[in-house]
Amino acid sequence: MLERTNLLGAVTAVTFFVSAILVFFFRLLGKPQYGHWIGYFEFLLAIPLVFLLVKAPQLGRSSLYYIQVGCMLAWLIVEALLDYILKVDFRSIRWMVISYVVLFFAGTGGMLGVAAHAGRGWSIAAITLFLIMAILTFVQRAVTGM
Repeated sequence: MLERTNLLGAVTAVTFFVSAILVFFFRLLGKPQYGHWIGYFEFLLAIPLVFLLVKAPQLGRSSLYYIQVGCMLAWLIVEALLDYILKVDFRSIRWMVISYVVLFFAGTGGMLGVAAHAGRGWSIAAITLFLIMAILTFVQRAVTGM
């Protein structure tokens, strides 16, 4: 059970990093609508994240684990509210962008910790994808202003 749960966390983290890379890549290509559709897929990742939280007490996870998974879930909720439900143009409001980016990196950084439970190989894959995602985040913001 422990190994499968750890693997689920790692696959969820890597899947999120790949999807985020694709979102930023499509924005750079001038095709943000593709990124928007990928966002719907990202919301599905809340399912395994909630499962990980439910199983965490049974597996004796630390408080940090709850924070890591919780930050990612919080970002998914904020993203759903701002971009998909309320459609708020918050990217032109500095304090909102800063708060959004901080929560994004708290969540994605936390996913590195979640992936680490599955072992060194998964950690390396997650860290590599996280770094690519982080670079693309700032490059696409500089290029597109989004």
